[in-house]
Amino acid sequence: MDTVDFQRRWPELKQQVKAEYPDIDEQDLDYELGKELELLKRLQEKTGKTREEIFNWLHIMG
Repeated sequence: MDTVDFQRRWPELKQQVKAEYPDIDEQDLDYELGKELELLKRLQEKTGKTREEIFNWLHIMG
């Protein structure tokens, strides 16, 4: 999934993340184009998954 596709799909993916991890707040799920790595880092910290696991997880969900 490329950056533009990710940006387009993020609202749907975000809902899936919130469903699986209800303790993650909106601020942690904020996404800005070009700041994907910051989002991945926040998700890593909140879920305990590795960067690779987060990337694969979001890719699979998308």
